[in-house]
Amino acid sequence: MPRLEIDEALLRRLAQLLQETGLTEIEYESEGQRVRVNRSAVQSIGAAPAGSATPSPAAGGAGAPSTVPAGAVTSPMVGTAYLSPQPGAEPFVRIGETIKAGQTLLIVEAMKTMNPIPAPKAGTLREILIADGHPVEFGEALMIIE
Repeated sequence: MPRLEIDEALLRRLAQLLQETGLTEIEYESEGQRVRVNRSAVQSIGAAPAGSATPSPAAGGAGAPSTVPAGAVTSPMVGTAYLSPQPGAEPFVRIGETIKAGQTLLIVEAMKTMNPIPAPKAGTLREILIADGHPVEFGEALMIIE
């Protein structure tokens, strides 16, 4: 097995990008070599609130909010959020609209795959918490449906 040459400067720059952006993982590929830098967060998690069987997805990730607002639609993955199907197109939803369960709210692009994020319940869209084209973390609150 050939010995792998590790570019320490590249690793340090990728680690610095993780710190600057608040992301938990970056993957870089060049000339057939792939490097993945992952920042695991070590957190002490207190007792779960009464009525909660398991901690929310937001409780474990670095950069994820410690509390998720009621009615929040959270990101199921790390990626880039898009509020419309393509640049310049009308957004999937607007604040104040009535939302149907299963309706596409936005897209999260992860690893060059566009993943539609459906509404988990019917209601009215009260707030959009993210900006179009910006990175999102696993468990991050994206929108509020009441």
